[in-house]
Amino acid sequence: MRIAVTGASGKLGRSVVSHLRDVGNSVIALDIVGERGPGFTQVDFTDYGQTADALFSINDRHDGLDAVVHLAAAPAGGILPDSRTFHNNMMATFNVFQGARRAGIKRIVYASSETVLGLPFLTPPPYIPVDEEYDTRPESVYSLTKHLEEQLAIKLVRWDPELSITALRFSNVMDPDDYAAFPAFDADPGLRKWNLWGYIDGRDGAQAVEKALALGKPGFEAYIIAAADTVMSRSSAELAAEVFPSVTVTKPLAENETLLSIDKARRDLGYAPQHSWRDHV
Repeated sequence: MRIAVTGASGKLGRSVVSHLRDVGNSVIALDIVGERGPGFTQVDFTDYGQTADALFSINDRHDGLDAVVHLAAAPAGGILPDSRTFHNNMMATFNVFQGARRAGIKRIVYASSETVLGLPFLTPPPYIPVDEEYDTRPESVYSLTKHLEEQLAIKLVRWDPELSITALRFSNVMDPDDYAAFPAFDADPGLRKWNLWGYIDGRDGAQAVEKALALGKPGFEAYIIAAADTVMSRSSAELAAEVFPSVTVTKPLAENETLLSIDKARRDLGYAPQHSWRDHV
């Protein structure tokens, strides 16, 4: 496919661009920052004109696209003031979705976030492992934008029955260089309880993007995308019992099984995480 990736210079974006090219796609890398080169075009996604123009065509880069992977965003709260986080992320996502629709692109995969599940879980989750079956619980302005982006997608696919928008609720993205710090988490289970000790290797995040693009089913779907294990050496059942003693655990847990359920992504997308921090430490 001919695919544009927004946020191509970011941590996840770099993995996605590399992987999609490796499996045979033509990838147009778009971002507001990045190194000049034949595969990169600078775009401010808060500007609708620039966004739509880049999705319709770019001189000597492409003359039409089959799909868009939208990763461009302020990637967490606190990097920008709350009001700027909201305006930046909401405007960029609307512009990408609307620009893609105007350009006749029917396949969009984009980065939602684990934060819509209720992170940082100061209020305990409804059950463990958490999944896509309960309503979103944004607890920050950043998370609120991710909730509203999903709502926007739901309405757009209602308007256009041929449109496919897939929200991937990525966990905390990690590269292999990050894994040296993981053993220190064992000293205090409270350090990473904010996201139920989850993470996602960027390479597996890229695999999830590829799988979602390949499916391209019309309509809207959301999937939690996490590693198969936690960041902890201690058992998942032990962690849940100690830190969230009043929360129901809905199934028997494997030793280090993720508490961010990836069952739906496994079933629908064929997602199968290949990478663990344990292979690098």
